[in-house]
Amino acid sequence: MSEALFYHLEYRSLEDVLPSLLEKTRERGWKANVRIGSAERMETLDAHLWTYSDQTFLAHGTAAEGHSAKQPIYLTTENDNPNSADVLFLVDGAEAVSWGAPEMKAYTRIVLLFDGGEGEALNAARAAWKSAKDAGHDVTYWKESQSGRFEKQG
Repeated sequence: MSEALFYHLEYRSLEDVLPSLLEKTRERGWKANVRIGSAERMETLDAHLWTYSDQTFLAHGTAAEGHSAKQPIYLTTENDNPNSADVLFLVDGAEAVSWGAPEMKAYTRIVLLFDGGEGEALNAARAAWKSAKDAGHDVTYWKESQSGRFEKQG
């Protein structure tokens, strides 16, 4: 089974948090698949990952650029994994087709990031938590503190 980490954003935006999580993923030698809830948000995140820091960028691609299998970080709105990623990030309302599906169990880690200030996102995360747990994933919940650190809950 996969590790399923639920990150509850309270003080920072996805744009502030996602790059550092992707950097940590790459430092471990893992590939990432970032599944995004809409094409518009995917375009925004695509541009952001190239420009979020003056010192660095995160090499990544989408289906539009081609060479999907070679991408260390792949952005998509689809339920695909062309780069054979180790980690799946679910962001901006993207959902797992089924937490019990074989393709979900193939990931080393699944990370769901959600905005705690949005009632709909919070309810969707709660439902996903239950589904992930019922499917047998090792589920943990991380809540953002005022200092911007994520603290494991319970």
